[in-house]
Amino acid sequence: MKPTLTFLLLAALTAGAPAARAQRFVYEPVNPAFGGNTFNYSWLQASATAQNRIQDPVSNTVAAVDPLAQFSANLNQQVLSQLTSRLISSQFGQGAIKPGTYAVGAYQVQVGQSTGGVVITVTDPGTGNQTTITIPNGL
Repeated sequence: MKPTLTFLLLAALTAGAPAARAQRFVYEPVNPAFGGNTFNYSWLQASATAQNRIQDPVSNTVAAVDPLAQFSANLNQQVLSQLTSRLISSQFGQGAIKPGTYAVGAYQVQVGQSTGGVVITVTDPGTGNQTTITIPNGL
C-alpha cells in the first residue's frame, strides 16, 4: 500500500505543477565600447554626467583678465627682455650694462662680473626662489 500511496501523491504533485520551459539566454552588452548598441552612447554619457559630483576647477573660474595686471605683466616681460638683450649685446661688444642690482617688477636682478664671465642672479623675494645665470667670456 505504501508504494501506491507514494505514486498517487507524486502524480498529484506533478499534475498541478506548471510545465518547465526553457529559453535561450543571450547576454547583450549595453556599453557601445564593449559591443553594445551605438545608440546607447548618448544615454550612457548623460547618465555619467548626471552622476558626476566632482567639478572641474578650471570650468568654475571666470575668464575675466584684469587689464592692469596684464599690462604690468607685459611691462615686466619687456623690461626683462631689454635687460637680456643688453647683456647679450655687451658680450658681443655692442654697448655695456653696468654691474649692479636692478628691481624688475617683483624680481631682484643682480648683475656682476666674475672671472668666468657675467653672472646674473634673479631672485623672487616673495618665494625666495633664486636663479643664477652665467654668460661666459669670449662668446
